[in-house]
Amino acid sequence: VLLFWTVASRYEWIAPQVLPSPEAVVAVLHESVVSGELWSNLAISLLRVLGGFAVGLVGGLGLGLAMALSPTFKDYVYPLFKAFAQVPVLGWLPLLMLLVGIDEALKIILISKAALVPIALNTYKGIQGVPTRYIEVARVLRFSRWQLLSKVIFPAAIAPIWNGIRYGLTHAWLALVVVELLASSEGLGFMIVYGRQLFQLDVVLAAVVVVGIVGYLLDRGLAATEQRLLRWRKEAF
Repeated sequence: VLLFWTVASRYEWIAPQVLPSPEAVVAVLHESVVSGELWSNLAISLLRVLGGFAVGLVGGLGLGLAMALSPTFKDYVYPLFKAFAQVPVLGWLPLLMLLVGIDEALKIILISKAALVPIALNTYKGIQGVPTRYIEVARVLRFSRWQLLSKVIFPAAIAPIWNGIRYGLTHAWLALVVVELLASSEGLGFMIVYGRQLFQLDVVLAAVVVVGIVGYLLDRGLAATEQRLLRWRKEAF
Protein backbone atom coordinates (compact mmCIF):
# COMPACT_ATOMS: atom_id res chain seq x y z
CA VAL A 1 0.00 0.00 0.00
CA LEU A 2 2.79 2.41 0.89
CA LEU A 3 4.60 1.61 -2.35
CA PHE A 4 1.45 2.15 -4.43
CA TRP A 5 0.75 5.40 -2.56
CA THR A 6 4.28 6.66 -3.25
CA VAL A 7 4.19 5.77 -6.95
CA ALA A 8 0.66 7.13 -7.44
CA SER A 9 1.54 10.46 -5.84
CA ARG A 10 4.88 10.77 -7.64
CA TYR A 11 3.39 10.20 -11.09
CA GLU A 12 0.22 12.10 -10.14
CA TRP A 13 -2.13 9.29 -11.07
CA ILE A 14 -4.40 11.01 -8.55
CA ALA A 15 -4.33 14.78 -8.11
CA PRO A 16 -2.04 15.91 -5.23
CA GLN A 17 -4.99 17.85 -3.78
CA VAL A 18 -6.82 14.53 -3.36
CA LEU A 19 -3.90 12.20 -2.55
CA PRO A 20 -0.96 14.02 -0.92
CA SER A 21 2.43 12.32 -1.06
CA PRO A 22 3.78 10.36 1.91
CA GLU A 23 6.46 13.04 2.28
CA ALA A 24 3.77 15.70 2.69
CA VAL A 25 1.99 13.64 5.35
CA VAL A 26 5.25 13.06 7.24
CA ALA A 27 5.95 16.81 7.06
CA VAL A 28 2.53 17.58 8.55
CA LEU A 29 3.07 15.00 11.28
CA HIS A 30 6.44 16.54 12.14
CA GLU A 31 4.98 20.04 12.17
CA SER A 32 2.06 19.03 14.43
CA VAL A 33 4.43 17.22 16.80
CA VAL A 34 6.76 20.20 17.06
CA SER A 35 3.89 22.65 17.55
CA GLY A 36 2.28 20.42 20.17
CA GLU A 37 -1.05 20.28 18.33
CA LEU A 38 -0.86 16.52 17.84
CA TRP A 39 -0.01 15.83 21.49
CA SER A 40 -2.86 17.97 22.81
CA ASN A 41 -5.44 16.35 20.53
CA LEU A 42 -4.06 12.88 21.22
CA ALA A 43 -4.18 13.46 24.98
CA ILE A 44 -7.82 14.57 24.77
CA SER A 45 -8.78 11.52 22.70
CA LEU A 46 -6.96 9.13 25.04
CA LEU A 47 -8.62 10.63 28.12
CA ARG A 48 -12.02 10.26 26.49
CA VAL A 49 -11.51 6.67 25.42
CA LEU A 50 -10.03 5.62 28.76
CA GLY A 51 -12.88 7.24 30.67
CA GLY A 52 -15.55 5.64 28.51
CA PHE A 53 -13.74 2.31 28.47
CA ALA A 54 -13.48 2.30 32.29
CA VAL A 55 -17.24 2.79 32.59
CA GLY A 56 -17.91 0.11 29.97
CA LEU A 57 -15.45 -2.28 31.63
CA VAL A 58 -17.08 -2.06 35.06
CA GLY A 59 -20.59 -2.23 33.63
CA GLY A 60 -19.76 -5.05 31.21
CA LEU A 61 -18.05 -7.24 33.81
CA GLY A 62 -20.87 -6.69 36.31
CA LEU A 63 -23.61 -7.34 33.77
CA GLY A 64 -21.94 -10.41 32.31
CA LEU A 65 -21.27 -11.83 35.75
CA ALA A 66 -24.84 -11.25 36.90
CA MET A 67 -26.32 -12.88 33.78
CA ALA A 68 -24.01 -15.89 34.09
CA LEU A 69 -24.58 -16.51 37.81
CA SER A 70 -28.28 -15.68 38.15
CA PRO A 71 -30.71 -17.50 35.84
CA THR A 72 -33.55 -15.25 37.00
CA PHE A 73 -31.59 -12.10 36.22
CA LYS A 74 -30.60 -13.53 32.84
CA ASP A 75 -34.22 -14.37 31.92
CA TYR A 76 -35.28 -10.78 32.51
CA VAL A 77 -32.23 -8.89 31.24
CA TYR A 78 -30.61 -10.95 28.46
CA PRO A 79 -33.32 -10.43 25.78
CA LEU A 80 -33.31 -6.67 26.44
CA PHE A 81 -29.51 -6.62 26.41
CA LYS A 82 -29.40 -8.42 23.04
CA ALA A 83 -31.79 -5.85 21.58
CA PHE A 84 -29.68 -3.04 23.05
CA ALA A 85 -26.53 -4.55 21.58
CA GLN A 86 -28.00 -4.72 18.07
CA VAL A 87 -28.31 -0.93 17.83
CA PRO A 88 -24.98 0.54 16.63
CA VAL A 89 -23.31 3.46 18.35
CA LEU A 90 -24.46 5.92 15.69
CA GLY A 91 -28.06 4.80 16.22
CA TRP A 92 -28.01 6.25 19.75
CA LEU A 93 -26.37 9.52 18.73
CA PRO A 94 -29.48 11.59 17.80
CA LEU A 95 -31.37 10.60 20.97
CA LEU A 96 -28.42 11.21 23.26
CA MET A 97 -27.69 14.56 21.65
CA LEU A 98 -31.20 15.64 22.65
CA LEU A 99 -30.83 14.26 26.17
CA VAL A 100 -27.27 15.26 27.16
CA GLY A 101 -26.13 17.67 24.43
CA ILE A 102 -22.83 17.36 22.57
CA ASP A 103 -20.43 17.83 25.47
CA GLU A 104 -18.20 15.21 27.08
CA ALA A 105 -21.11 13.25 28.56
CA LEU A 106 -22.26 12.28 25.07
CA LYS A 107 -18.83 10.96 24.13
CA ILE A 108 -18.36 9.01 27.38
CA ILE A 109 -21.79 7.37 27.11
CA LEU A 110 -21.30 6.26 23.50
CA ILE A 111 -17.77 5.01 24.11
CA SER A 112 -18.85 3.10 27.21
CA LYS A 113 -21.72 1.52 25.25
CA ALA A 114 -19.32 0.38 22.55
CA ALA A 115 -17.03 -1.21 25.15
CA LEU A 116 -19.75 -2.67 27.38
CA VAL A 117 -21.38 -4.97 24.81
CA PRO A 118 -18.40 -7.22 23.90
CA ILE A 119 -17.15 -7.26 27.50
CA ALA A 120 -20.55 -8.32 28.87
CA LEU A 121 -21.10 -10.98 26.19
CA ASN A 122 -17.64 -12.52 26.57
CA THR A 123 -17.87 -12.47 30.36
CA TYR A 124 -21.25 -14.19 30.24
CA LYS A 125 -20.16 -16.81 27.70
CA GLY A 126 -16.80 -17.33 29.42
CA ILE A 127 -18.38 -18.10 32.78
CA GLN A 128 -21.09 -20.24 31.17
CA GLY A 129 -18.35 -22.19 29.40
CA VAL A 130 -16.54 -23.24 32.59
CA PRO A 131 -16.54 -27.07 32.61
CA THR A 132 -19.06 -28.47 35.08
CA ARG A 133 -16.47 -30.94 36.40
CA TYR A 134 -14.49 -28.03 37.82
CA ILE A 135 -17.51 -26.86 39.76
CA GLU A 136 -18.31 -30.39 40.92
CA VAL A 137 -14.80 -30.81 42.32
CA ALA A 138 -15.10 -27.47 44.12
CA ARG A 139 -18.37 -28.60 45.70
CA VAL A 140 -16.78 -31.86 46.81
CA LEU A 141 -14.06 -29.80 48.48
CA ARG A 142 -16.80 -27.66 50.06
CA PHE A 143 -15.61 -24.37 48.62
CA SER A 144 -17.51 -21.31 49.70
CA ARG A 145 -19.19 -19.22 47.01
CA TRP A 146 -16.31 -16.74 47.06
CA GLN A 147 -13.73 -19.53 46.82
CA LEU A 148 -15.70 -21.02 43.91
CA LEU A 149 -15.64 -17.69 42.08
CA SER A 150 -12.05 -16.67 42.85
CA LYS A 151 -10.31 -20.06 42.59
CA VAL A 152 -12.37 -21.88 39.95
CA ILE A 153 -14.72 -19.82 37.81
CA PHE A 154 -12.67 -16.66 37.24
CA PRO A 155 -9.36 -18.46 36.47
CA ALA A 156 -11.15 -20.83 34.08
CA ALA A 157 -12.96 -17.99 32.31
CA ILE A 158 -10.14 -15.42 32.22
CA ALA A 159 -9.20 -16.09 28.57
CA PRO A 160 -12.62 -15.32 27.02
CA ILE A 161 -13.16 -12.46 29.47
CA TRP A 162 -9.85 -10.90 28.47
CA ASN A 163 -10.72 -11.32 24.79
CA GLY A 164 -13.88 -9.37 25.52
CA ILE A 165 -11.82 -6.64 27.18
CA ARG A 166 -9.59 -6.42 24.09
CA TYR A 167 -12.59 -6.23 21.79
CA GLY A 168 -14.15 -3.68 24.11
CA LEU A 169 -11.12 -1.40 23.93
CA THR A 170 -10.99 -1.73 20.14
CA HIS A 171 -14.68 -0.86 19.84
CA ALA A 172 -14.23 2.03 22.27
CA TRP A 173 -11.40 3.46 20.17
CA LEU A 174 -13.46 3.16 16.97
CA ALA A 175 -16.47 4.75 18.66
CA LEU A 176 -14.28 7.60 19.89
CA VAL A 177 -13.15 8.48 16.37
CA VAL A 178 -16.73 8.33 15.05
CA VAL A 179 -18.05 10.54 17.85
CA GLU A 180 -15.25 13.05 17.40
CA LEU A 181 -15.95 13.17 13.68
CA LEU A 182 -19.56 14.15 14.33
CA ALA A 183 -19.60 16.13 17.57
CA SER A 184 -16.30 17.50 18.79
CA SER A 185 -14.02 20.51 18.61
CA GLU A 186 -10.95 18.67 19.91
CA GLY A 187 -9.26 15.33 19.42
CA LEU A 188 -7.97 13.22 16.56
CA GLY A 189 -11.39 12.89 14.98
CA PHE A 190 -11.73 16.66 14.97
CA MET A 191 -8.36 16.91 13.19
CA ILE A 192 -9.75 14.72 10.42
CA VAL A 193 -12.90 16.84 10.10
CA TYR A 194 -10.94 20.09 10.27
CA GLY A 195 -8.55 18.95 7.55
CA ARG A 196 -11.43 17.86 5.33
CA GLN A 197 -13.24 21.17 5.75
CA LEU A 198 -10.12 23.08 4.70
CA PHE A 199 -9.40 20.50 2.00
CA GLN A 200 -6.04 19.76 3.62
CA LEU A 201 -5.89 16.05 2.87
CA ASP A 202 -2.36 15.80 4.26
CA VAL A 203 -3.76 16.72 7.70
CA VAL A 204 -6.54 14.15 7.26
CA LEU A 205 -4.12 11.36 6.35
CA ALA A 206 -1.73 12.33 9.14
CA ALA A 207 -4.55 12.04 11.70
CA VAL A 208 -5.67 8.72 10.18
CA VAL A 209 -2.13 7.34 10.50
CA VAL A 210 -2.00 8.37 14.17
CA VAL A 211 -5.41 6.80 14.84
CA GLY A 212 -4.23 3.51 13.32
CA ILE A 213 -0.93 3.48 15.19
CA VAL A 214 -2.47 4.29 18.57
CA GLY A 215 -5.24 1.70 18.12
CA TYR A 216 -2.65 -0.93 17.21
CA LEU A 217 -0.48 -0.07 20.23
CA LEU A 218 -3.45 -0.24 22.60
CA ASP A 219 -4.36 -3.70 21.34
CA ARG A 220 -0.75 -4.90 21.51
CA GLY A 221 -0.51 -3.65 25.08
CA LEU A 222 -3.54 -5.69 26.11
CA ALA A 223 -2.20 -8.72 24.21
CA ALA A 224 1.09 -8.51 26.12
CA THR A 225 -0.81 -8.20 29.40
CA GLU A 226 -2.89 -11.24 28.47
CA GLN A 227 0.24 -13.33 27.92
CA ARG A 228 1.48 -12.39 31.38
CA LEU A 229 -1.89 -13.13 32.98
CA LEU A 230 -2.16 -16.54 31.31
CA ARG A 231 1.48 -17.51 31.73
CA TRP A 232 0.51 -19.75 34.66
CA ARG A 233 -1.48 -21.95 32.27
CA LYS A 234 1.55 -22.70 30.12
CA GLU A 235 3.68 -23.32 33.20
CA ALA A 236 1.01 -25.67 34.61
CA PHE A 237 1.17 -27.86 31.51
